[in-house]
Amino acid sequence: MNKISSKTSFILFFFVIALFLHDVTSIGVNYGTLGNNLPPPAQVAQFIKDKTVIDRVKIFDINPDILRAFANTGISLTVTVPNGEIPNLLDLAYARRYVEQNIKPHYPQTKIDVVLVGNEVLHWDTPEVQNKLVPAMKVFYQALGLSGLKGIKVSSAHSLGILLRSNPPSAARFRPGWDVGILAPMLQFLRETKGPFMVNPYPYFGYNKKQEDFLLFRKNKGVYDRFSKKWYMNSFDMLLDAVYMSMVRLKYPDVEIVAAETGWPSQGETYEPQCTVENAASYNGGLMKKYNSGMGTPLMPHRKIETYIFSLFNENTKPGSIAERNFGLFRPDFTPVYDVGVLKAKQAHPTPSLPPPKTGGGGNKGQPKTPAENKKFCMPKVGATDAQLQSNINYVCSEGVDCTPIQVGGSCFKPNTIRSHAAFAMNSYYQREGRNNFNCDFAGTGLVASSDPSYGTCKFES
Repeated sequence: MNKISSKTSFILFFFVIALFLHDVTSIGVNYGTLGNNLPPPAQVAQFIKDKTVIDRVKIFDINPDILRAFANTGISLTVTVPNGEIPNLLDLAYARRYVEQNIKPHYPQTKIDVVLVGNEVLHWDTPEVQNKLVPAMKVFYQALGLSGLKGIKVSSAHSLGILLRSNPPSAARFRPGWDVGILAPMLQFLRETKGPFMVNPYPYFGYNKKQEDFLLFRKNKGVYDRFSKKWYMNSFDMLLDAVYMSMVRLKYPDVEIVAAETGWPSQGETYEPQCTVENAASYNGGLMKKYNSGMGTPLMPHRKIETYIFSLFNENTKPGSIAERNFGLFRPDFTPVYDVGVLKAKQAHPTPSLPPPKTGGGGNKGQPKTPAENKKFCMPKVGATDAQLQSNINYVCSEGVDCTPIQVGGSCFKPNTIRSHAAFAMNSYYQREGRNNFNCDFAGTGLVASSDPSYGTCKFES
């Protein structure tokens, strides 16, 4: 009798412990530094450790001040080797020096879990650099091993521009060329080294008013994938399952997926009405609640996807629209922009305080275009140079976009200026690729606008 009681008590003890651990709130965050009013890294690290439930931080460089600041905090770090270093890393001797100078002095005091070789390389860099990405990752991983740092993983973060299509998720696939040429070898490397496949899913970039509740984790009727026969109650899950199915098609369903960047801005331009504190709190709050529930996605029901919110602070010198400078959970003085349960003082009530669900507009079954009154166009920024814009034209026209309207005799040839031709080409690419904000970035030279730039016989698609 006593033995049975002891065994029962033992099992009950570990059951209670398991429940407690499941309820612990945590999240990852991206720590960007494009601001002239941000606190020093030492204060940031202390704030995260003492005041928040953030247990993982991702940075966009290998800043030694930040690495030193996070020493002995127990917070996991993902760091990024700049894209410009990729060609150099093909040389093992160079890669070893890079590791010895930039990684080894900080490890293991600073808990560096992953080194990213480049950020969104397939989205922004030339084919020459893209083709060097996987070899550079392999050499860097070898250099880490030779330096005795075998516990660090190597990966690279991707925008969802790597997908040819994402809706419905069951029909998603990677872009031809990149799929077997770059992504399959990368996934093979990640499988062999047990590294994560890191992607940046942003429902924000696919915003349309009719699907607002679905995008923001609010109550809605859901979207049905008739091929997989799965229901989706939020866009975040759809995007992750689109990535997963693309990996399945290449026979790599076992590689871990990490949501390396996702977020929603709290302020924007007049043509960005979706950028409000209410919407940002709803999205990031819903994200926190989902992550800490331990639930996966409809196609990955038993996976808890490691997630990093973008971003820690509002960054006042970041280029682009007002929205780009207002993705932060916190202001530079550490006051929260809104409350989603990130501060430890809120752990007693970890479910974030969200705006009430809105009525209507929740029963969309697809991705309808924005209503006519909210048409969007991709235009060159005022400060973009002719050289940059000519490069955009060359890229767009080489990608199969119909550029005959801006050629001699075409309906948009006049005025015969690089800026005018670039506007037409960039917008055509933006519309064809899905009207996501990242389709209009063009290395920081593009801007989404609401005013129709059509003139005379030159009609811009919308």
